[in-house]
Amino acid sequence: MSKPRKPKGRPISGWLILDKPVDFGSTEAVGKIKWLFNAQKAGHAGTLDPLASGMLPIALGDATKTVPYVMDGRKIYEFTVSWGEERTTDDLEGEVTNASDNRPNEEEIRAILPAYTGRISQIPPQFSAIKIAGERAYDLARDGEVVDIPAREVEIFRLTLLKVETDRAFFEVECGKGTYVRSLARDFGRDLGCYAHISGLRRSYVAPFGEDMMVPLAELIALEQIEDRDERLAALDAFLVDTGEALSALPQIRITDDQAHRLRMGNPIILRGRDAPVAEPEAVALANGKLIAIGEIGEGEFRPKRVFG
Repeated sequence: MSKPRKPKGRPISGWLILDKPVDFGSTEAVGKIKWLFNAQKAGHAGTLDPLASGMLPIALGDATKTVPYVMDGRKIYEFTVSWGEERTTDDLEGEVTNASDNRPNEEEIRAILPAYTGRISQIPPQFSAIKIAGERAYDLARDGEVVDIPAREVEIFRLTLLKVETDRAFFEVECGKGTYVRSLARDFGRDLGCYAHISGLRRSYVAPFGEDMMVPLAELIALEQIEDRDERLAALDAFLVDTGEALSALPQIRITDDQAHRLRMGNPIILRGRDAPVAEPEAVALANGKLIAIGEIGEGEFRPKRVFG
């Protein structure tokens, strides 16, 4: 019988809040970070298009178990809409499909913004990662197919017009999961009768991670010059954010080391005390400040769903 294959890389856990540069894909960025940190596992929380820059949270090791919680978080984008052309990709990469000489003024732009605030119906771009009959929409679009993507509801918490120029306007949006900023630009242009596409996009926030946590890729790559491997890895690890930071919005309970051992074995623990929570669909168990498990609380027990080493 062959022995189980030993995982390659270090069993480190944590979040790297990358400031992704333009012309660098999200998958490419994850691969580079995994290689730099010599990590066993890595994944990202929310794709950024190659033409977009900004916050790309990357989970290493056990932190990959918390990716869904970051994916569900609010996001903030700064974006530029160029008027006069609609494109196949709804950004600079695509071919022009419609054009207009019309240009909206500030008053006309502000007049449409209330219709894009709150819960709105939005059709994702033809070139998107949405699955249609098991295939990615962008794969079908590249093959020349016109994809019928159903509209879906997204939430826009805040939409701000920052600046207006003759051929373009600058915005900031705070939105929920699944919102396509490229679709906003496309729909702005159609409503204003001038056509439009995204010509600049930067993500500055992915809850719960703040803009001040971002680390430029160039700063990480520069550490490759450190010849001593242990010193280089220690310098990289200093940029990691604790795995539990991704779960800061969930209720938290403090537990003992013995209780932590029970949870790691997959067993529930009894919650005692007057202040013990009665029922929570999801909560976090911490021992000595360290993340031990995500679970549910009910009938006086904490029942683990996901445990951490």
